[in-house]
Amino acid sequence: MILKVLILVVYFAVLVGIGLYCRKHSTDVNGFVLGGRAVGPWLTAFAYGTSYFSAVVFVGYAGQFGWKYGIAATWAGIGNAVIGSLLAWVILGRRTRIMTQHLDSATMPQFFGRRFNSTPLKIVASAIIFIFLIPYTASLYNGLSRLFGMAFDIDYSVCIILMAVLTAVYVIAGGYMATAINDFIQGIIMLGGISTIIVAVIKSKGGLMTALDGLAQVSDPAVSATPGVFASFFGPDPLNLMFVVILTSLGTWGLPQMVQKFYAIKDEKAIQKGTIISTIFALVVAGGCYFLGGFGRLFSDQIDVVANGYDSVIPTMLQNLSPILIALVVILVLSASMSTLSSLVIASSSTLTIDFLKDQFIKNMSEKKQVLMIRILIVVFIAISSILALIQYKSSITFIAQLMGISWGALAGSFLAPFLYSLYWKKTTKAACWASFIFGSGIMIVDMLVPSILPKIMQSPINCGAIAMLAGLIIVPVVSLFTPKPDPKLVEDAFACYEKETVVTQKTALGDSAK
Repeated sequence: MILKVLILVVYFAVLVGIGLYCRKHSTDVNGFVLGGRAVGPWLTAFAYGTSYFSAVVFVGYAGQFGWKYGIAATWAGIGNAVIGSLLAWVILGRRTRIMTQHLDSATMPQFFGRRFNSTPLKIVASAIIFIFLIPYTASLYNGLSRLFGMAFDIDYSVCIILMAVLTAVYVIAGGYMATAINDFIQGIIMLGGISTIIVAVIKSKGGLMTALDGLAQVSDPAVSATPGVFASFFGPDPLNLMFVVILTSLGTWGLPQMVQKFYAIKDEKAIQKGTIISTIFALVVAGGCYFLGGFGRLFSDQIDVVANGYDSVIPTMLQNLSPILIALVVILVLSASMSTLSSLVIASSSTLTIDFLKDQFIKNMSEKKQVLMIRILIVVFIAISSILALIQYKSSITFIAQLMGISWGALAGSFLAPFLYSLYWKKTTKAACWASFIFGSGIMIVDMLVPSILPKIMQSPINCGAIAMLAGLIIVPVVSLFTPKPDPKLVEDAFACYEKETVVTQKTALGDSAK
């Protein structure tokens, strides 16, 4: 116990120290929210990856989908690496960095407002972010409860408060730069931790081949009558597994806290390196989490999913590890959760300040006042999410954790398509953005309140969120073709940034005279 506490104290001291060190980078809005748009490849890639994967993935999703689909759940991790990281960087990275700087936008709502010259569009986008990021933020604490109960003899409420206070301290002090540096440290812990834990768990079951053979012997007539289905390539339910892959992979393209990482990239080299680093990070962390979860049914004699839920799967798999490894697990999940929490509260508070309060309610807000308001709202967001997490813990209410899937679906369903088309297609209209906002958030609210009126396949928040994203990719171009065209001058001004010439060395691009 002394060793576990000592490791935590050192870890927390480093996080707070970095926050205080980075105060010099957070004196204005650009510095506090985007790190001065001068963040290198390693910090950006790790900030992207650690914001992507939290305790929700490690404890919740890995346990749930590993139990449902067996080793085939690894496809979700592969999709996260290829679609959620590699393609996201390749398709969105460079264009997002260029156009957002050209339009002088620091948030996604601000981008929509300036890209389409629409204040109402900006305000509604910020409202969607405010509404749906709060429950997502609250759900981050959920995965920690069982792990802390397993590793420490302290009340989970203490863990919630401790995590909230420490995150608030280093984010408020150092802003985005402190978050990026801490994300790098937390990312190293996540990479080493998940690799070590997988080896330890598989070894406890006799090694990889023995574990796979044991998984092939597991049967569950309620799921599938096919022998060895949990050790098969596509598992017992390929269709619903596909929706999991789409939601957890394609969803990153429309999440404000993820896309905002591209705003802060330093230069072209940072994009190229960041693409590779981010993809490898996702492959190891996400692929490792889902791969580990796929062996959950080997512990079925110790797990009662009906009584304790899917969140009990991963903690049960880890409970017999050595004290050192359990301490590593706690730090791993804390790192994953705190890095995502810091990213969410910066996205939420900056959006509410810049896109909602500034000019609409507080006229002529200075840079200094904006930074102060962002810091105040960080405290507010963390406090609200902590209170929700405590309510859930004390009253055993489960809907907050379930809202995480609805939050993800609503945000990406609303923003993914209009943001993507706005970067590439000049004919994208304001009406198409409205249509995507209304459909994406609306369908997820219906799924939350009255799912029975939807087709059966859409009654699951995961399936509904994935369908909302895919539908947006059709809705935006169709509506754009049948609604008033955007102002040509506005469009040409937005896209002019792509035509600006940049001189590079011949090792980067061959010149006309090259033979």
